[in-house]
Amino acid sequence: MELKCIAIDDEPLALEIITAYIEKVPFLKLIRTFDNAIDSIDFIKKNKIDLMFLDIQMESLTGIQLIHALKERPEVIFTTAHGSYAVEGFELDAADYLLKPISFERFVKSVDKVYNKFIQGKPKSDGARPQAKSSSAGNYIFVKTENRLQKVSFNEILYIEGQGDYLKLVTPSAKIMTLQNFKKFEETLPADNFIRVHKSYLVAINKIESISKNRIKIGNTLIPISDSYKNNFFDTIHKRGLL
Repeated sequence: MELKCIAIDDEPLALEIITAYIEKVPFLKLIRTFDNAIDSIDFIKKNKIDLMFLDIQMESLTGIQLIHALKERPEVIFTTAHGSYAVEGFELDAADYLLKPISFERFVKSVDKVYNKFIQGKPKSDGARPQAKSSSAGNYIFVKTENRLQKVSFNEILYIEGQGDYLKLVTPSAKIMTLQNFKKFEETLPADNFIRVHKSYLVAINKIESISKNRIKIGNTLIPISDSYKNNFFDTIHKRGLL
């Protein structure tokens, strides 16, 4: 499988480096480069592009502004010399955020992440963003809490509780509040170990200590199993040989 790419950067040297890196990766095909974001808009709208490497701080139109201007867009890997844009990059659902000067090793790790997403059949087709970012290794997630992105390992999560517009991620050592959409967040979790048992609760199956007719015990917390999710829950753990 080949990913069609474009690169946008107003620094000639940075554009040369990205171009050289792309040419070294067998599954990437560079179809166009731009030294400003404005000239790229029409091309992006009229052509099938899988991935774009996008500088953030550019004159006339920044990379952030370009993203907002596109109704549909390809996967995005931000390339920038300014680390202060990292949180905003993740909020815009960027596949990755590369800080200049970019090493080839870091570049390869980033494009592998995008390639694996396409191989799994999950490329984005629009600008809709999930509420959290999971790693390519599949063992942790970044969630926005307060003014930072917090790394949370999947194997540390005991359960997740919905509280209005917020989610509370509970681990043995912390309770992390994050503004998230429950359904979108659920889609980022490993399906083999997390299951919905109530409209307000997702639990880690391997953290369950006991199960009764209508509730689960994890640590000192009793979590209800609602009628809407009961059959699916018991069917799942039965099929896995846990009952």
